[in-house]
Amino acid sequence: MKHALSPQQLGRGPLRPTPPDGPTPSGPDDGTSRPIRSVGPLGGLGCAAAGYAVFQFLFEVLPASVGGEAAKYLIASVGGLGTALSAWFTAALLRARATAPAPRPLPQPTPGTVPPAGGHAPGPLPQLFAATYDTLVGEVSVVDDPERGRLVGWSHSLGESSPSRPTSVGTAYGLQTMLDLGTTDGRLSTGELADTLWRLRLPGGGWSARSQGARARPEVTALVLGALARAGASRGGRLAREVDLCTAAFTQDADRAGRESTHVMTTVLRGLLRAAPECDALPVLREALVEGAVSDPHRDRLRCWGYRLDSPHGRPSAVHTAQAVLALDRAARVLGESPEVRAAREDGVRWLLSCPDAPHHVCRDLENSREEVRRPRPDDPARHEVLNVRLFTASWVVRALLCGGSLEVARRDGREETWRELLDGAAACVRAGQRDGIWTWGRGESTELRCPMWMTYQGVSALRAHAVWTYRPDEAAPAR
Repeated sequence: MKHALSPQQLGRGPLRPTPPDGPTPSGPDDGTSRPIRSVGPLGGLGCAAAGYAVFQFLFEVLPASVGGEAAKYLIASVGGLGTALSAWFTAALLRARATAPAPRPLPQPTPGTVPPAGGHAPGPLPQLFAATYDTLVGEVSVVDDPERGRLVGWSHSLGESSPSRPTSVGTAYGLQTMLDLGTTDGRLSTGELADTLWRLRLPGGGWSARSQGARARPEVTALVLGALARAGASRGGRLAREVDLCTAAFTQDADRAGRESTHVMTTVLRGLLRAAPECDALPVLREALVEGAVSDPHRDRLRCWGYRLDSPHGRPSAVHTAQAVLALDRAARVLGESPEVRAAREDGVRWLLSCPDAPHHVCRDLENSREEVRRPRPDDPARHEVLNVRLFTASWVVRALLCGGSLEVARRDGREETWRELLDGAAACVRAGQRDGIWTWGRGESTELRCPMWMTYQGVSALRAHAVWTYRPDEAAPAR
């Protein structure tokens, strides 16, 4: 199919987040700023000088016939004083106008659009989502595979230079993006996308990333199962069989590297909570996640998470703490929660709220990161399979803070304003990372894929969740 955006357009460079309210004070003049005029003591002397000059002029030009020397002094003095006062008032008015804030320009309607009745124009989010959907429609790949049949989906990244072929990871994230966008025009069928995921299933069961070969991996299998469950797949039959295969392969003996990775553990937990909420493995996996928390001496010894659940854990990490908080919050709604698990989850929320940096839309806690998951290759244990993981930190922080349990902690601690500031800052960072509804991995890696499907899904998901939370119908309703 014809691409909506060229690889050159999609492979753009990194975007630097900017404050949501416009340029910083040190930036260039945008045409709306006002020149600053200072009227201080020197300005007052100027007013007096102007008044004295008028006095001298009038005293010299007035004829003696006006009533004598006293009358000339009186008329000249009144004229000079009036001139000085007028000059002073004029300078004060200029100073007041110069220091007043410039009015915000009125939003201009997009050419070709008509504001709806009542004067309420649509916000930017529908336009962003429409651009995302149009690009995904233009980038979808349709392949008639002689063995697997018709495949409809996406590769790992948009705008790949070589002919793209649907992959399990790209199609799973694309399906979840479609579900978040809620589009119903029929150009893309979620049923076809789900069928493609089943066709991409490995012969022995499960799914793997393109770089992982023909052996199923729990994190990819759980991702696909969660997407299929969201799309309406029945929990019985083949979905249940795939859940059993996934949990059997995700043990300490079978996949030690995966069990020790915070990213892998939380990915499996989230996928299984969607696909099999009654799965016996869920409490065990949650317990392993809680035991992998660490205490941070720099933030009141609050528990948080690094990239590993076993020693060495790595330094405390906002993205891994957010992933753990999100997984534990969802597990609490499905499984309930013990006091120990609740305490660990709430510590993670407090750790996120204790970010010492500002402003929050560009703070260090929101910096993207990357890591590797190294596993021994099944055909040659002396060599390793390497899974490169990139983490869109701001989107994870938004979703973690929007958990109901996170807001409860903030309110209980009297830190709701801090929670709101962090949330709005993280959401602004997410918005700044996209262009035309597509997110770009901006780390300057010229040989890497630049517009991964997972990043656009996470950006859309975070902004949608934030928009739902900020919706206030009672406040927006017009007075009757």
